[in-house]
Amino acid sequence: MKKSNLFRLILAAMLVLMLSLVACNKSDETTTKDKGGDTTEQKKGGDDKEGDDKESDLPKHEEVLSQFSQTATNTGEPLEDGELTFGLVSADPFKGTLNWNFYSGAPDAEVLKWFDESLLGFDGDFLYDQTGAATFEHDESGKVFTFKLKEGIKWHDGEPLTVEDWVYAHEVIAHPDYTGVRFDETLRNVEGIEEYHEGEADTISGLEIIDDHTLKMTFKEATPSLLAGGIWTYALPKHIFKDIPVKDMESSDAVRKNPIGIGPYKVESIVPGESVVYSRNEDYWRGKPALAKVTLKVVAPSTVAKALETGEVDMVDGFSADQYPDNKDMENVEWLASIANSYNYIGFKLGEWDFDNKQVKTDSKKKMSDPALRQAMAHAIDGDAIGEKFYNNIYWGANSLIDPGHRLYYDHTWEGFDYDLDKANKILDDAGYTERDADGFRKTPDGEELVINFAGMDRGDDISEPLAQYYLQQWKEIGLNVQLIDGRLLTFEDFYDRVGNGTDQDDPNIDVYAGGWGTGSNVDPSGLYGRNAKFNFSRYASEENDRLLAEGLAEESFDLDHRRDVYKQWHELMIKDVPAFAILYRLDLTPVNKRVTNYSVDPDSELFLYQIGVTEEEPVKAK
Repeated sequence: MKKSNLFRLILAAMLVLMLSLVACNKSDETTTKDKGGDTTEQKKGGDDKEGDDKESDLPKHEEVLSQFSQTATNTGEPLEDGELTFGLVSADPFKGTLNWNFYSGAPDAEVLKWFDESLLGFDGDFLYDQTGAATFEHDESGKVFTFKLKEGIKWHDGEPLTVEDWVYAHEVIAHPDYTGVRFDETLRNVEGIEEYHEGEADTISGLEIIDDHTLKMTFKEATPSLLAGGIWTYALPKHIFKDIPVKDMESSDAVRKNPIGIGPYKVESIVPGESVVYSRNEDYWRGKPALAKVTLKVVAPSTVAKALETGEVDMVDGFSADQYPDNKDMENVEWLASIANSYNYIGFKLGEWDFDNKQVKTDSKKKMSDPALRQAMAHAIDGDAIGEKFYNNIYWGANSLIDPGHRLYYDHTWEGFDYDLDKANKILDDAGYTERDADGFRKTPDGEELVINFAGMDRGDDISEPLAQYYLQQWKEIGLNVQLIDGRLLTFEDFYDRVGNGTDQDDPNIDVYAGGWGTGSNVDPSGLYGRNAKFNFSRYASEENDRLLAEGLAEESFDLDHRRDVYKQWHELMIKDVPAFAILYRLDLTPVNKRVTNYSVDPDSELFLYQIGVTEEEPVKAK
């Protein structure tokens, strides 16, 4: 039953009060080929042991992760024709952009992963390896890669996969009429792709088809990202899309109703936004999938625990941390966890998207253009207290826009924005925000009224509203009048359309927003903060940012220590300029029914998605 608005308001007030008390009382001390996470040896959480109350010497992310297993303990033989139900936890329907070349949201990615996949494999550090459908080698310059596609791989309709489909994906993304968000720095590094995009060439010179199974890719620059997420690795079935105008592809039946891929399961039917039924791909190139049928269904956050308890779903990704304490002893599931390649953050609107030139255009007249104002707002938020009170320590305070899932680069000792209201107030005073209105709110240094409009997202849980109210309350503590845009939280679709992912200009009335990024396999931040990245919702650009992002991809950054230092410098620039600041890191909690076997969320696991099976015909139910 949906809770009343009155209940939500009471809960919001209680949690904000609790969180404020925690913050005030703090010490003043200064999947189975789901890649990402930590290499720390894992142990199953259990009874408290002597010494457990001692402060851990582990970094916070390792300490939190050490409470969980990462691999299902059921090692039984899978049933020959087992069936599994996967719960996609979402307050909203999935969008249904079911093609890697067009999708933009995490819910669609959850649907996609069962039936289509990257052509290249990668290891626990996100480095490309030779385990995928294509193997590769590169020349001494590091700019020329030769890929060999394994023979016999077929699309789900029986047509053979060839490297032409891979080339075609690049051509569509680089086409002027392309409506997606993938034409970023990764694609722009392909030789000749800019000329193709501008209509100056009919083909992409850096993509040379040697034969049906051999492709030579030439890049403008040799960058370390070419070995770790810097290559577009998804094909597009040319035999299906070639007769569809590029501008219509994203909305076509080939994307929305009848998608195909090369993955272990085929799409049999779709109830838009609600569910997908998959069947076994008997021709899957790795081998016969263990399951005969997979059903994916959207499950509301408010009912997911019940769905797990009754066996309505066998597993879900991303179980909400606020529900974990009440369900951690659910007897029919096993709790797995991994470090999420993601972070929650606050972003500041500093400009707009230039649709003509496809780049951000920073505007010094924007309300949030003063970095002192942004720094003060960052110091007013206590990530550790949020993680403790809202997320039961499954989330914890973040110090950087580079997350701990990128274990080769993240450094837990980097200085972030410490929670300090006195410091926040001093920053504002020193910057000239000293005059106050009749309600005690600060005015601009020019004496003008300052009302800041904040956009937050309603995720359909009991946290969204009180967390938004906490932000507003904390900023009020330093004298800032921050108000919810439209007086309410926004739905998932409305939020991203208005913040920056829509086909129209960003909502000019939004000044600050609370979002979350899944950072993916490539540590390179340019896809989120580069000048040409539409995902750069802050619309921030600077010459120093350009320089550091470029240096992180330069030949010198093949030296790991050098690249680490570059990203440390970039981190420090983000602390100074504050286009956005990270608030929280988290674990991905994955409850799995005890009948599930061959499943792991360990980034170093050698299990693949097609191997997931069940050892009993019916789900185990809680007694």
